[in-house]
Amino acid sequence: MTLFDLAFPLAAPFWALLILAPKWRWTARIMASPWVPLLPLVSYFALELPHFGEWGRAMLSPDLGVLQTLLATPWGAGLVWAHLIAFDLFIARWMYFEARTREIPPWIVSPILVLTIFLSPFGLVVFLVVRAVRIRSLA
Repeated sequence: MTLFDLAFPLAAPFWALLILAPKWRWTARIMASPWVPLLPLVSYFALELPHFGEWGRAMLSPDLGVLQTLLATPWGAGLVWAHLIAFDLFIARWMYFEARTREIPPWIVSPILVLTIFLSPFGLVVFLVVRAVRIRSLA
């Protein structure tokens, strides 16, 4: 198993809790930890540290050609993948707690979280629309 392959399995148990067991008391307790999104970042840091200087230079002076070259490497693609997995989980964690606060039912939120796994920008937009409708309905 490569570091690329490791990123999602490190996040998958948390996604399963959010989607399949949103009302289980341990889900809220586990997801309350702000450290949850850090687990998939194990892959990120393992890929980043050996290439810190190279990646850092590319980030300090972004250039499409340089980024394409770096992302075409196994470590570059793995780095971005781990980044996406961690930040998607971060967004999902926020959506989960926001839905609980706004009393948005899990049968609405769970499909949005599934969408978020695959297409996080779409999932976030859909959630924000649902959240806005809910806020207006409570006002």
